[in-house]
Amino acid sequence: MSSIIATVQSIQSLQNLHIVTFTCNNTPLKMMSLDLNDTVQQATKVRLTCKPTAIAMAKNLLGELSYANQLPVRIQAIEVGELLSALQLQFGEFVLESIITTDSQKRMQLQVGEEVIALIKSSDLSIQEVLTDEL
Repeated sequence: MSSIIATVQSIQSLQNLHIVTFTCNNTPLKMMSLDLNDTVQQATKVRLTCKPTAIAMAKNLLGELSYANQLPVRIQAIEVGELLSALQLQFGEFVLESIITTDSQKRMQLQVGEEVIALIKSSDLSIQEVLTDEL
């Protein structure tokens, strides 16, 4: 699982639905949640996580997308398999992993060192842990 540390900027709630906005590396991130721990409040630091298969890739992106989370990343490494490829992505001081099909990796001609956009749906992002001020 990929993880990053972010700070809660705002929380919108309606009944049991919550949209939480975070910032990390000056990039806004959003998470949709049905359950939200009471310790998650504005200015709280958290460790966010998502599955590697939930991180899509975009290259030469034009136009608008419904993906709330569009992270500028640099490809650090690519492990090409017969069916799937694993990409190590640098996002500031954090390393994320994306698993995409090898067909997509080849079609997009993704290369180590290339700057691309990592896409994560707000429903695929979750809080792994709430961090204390000591970190």
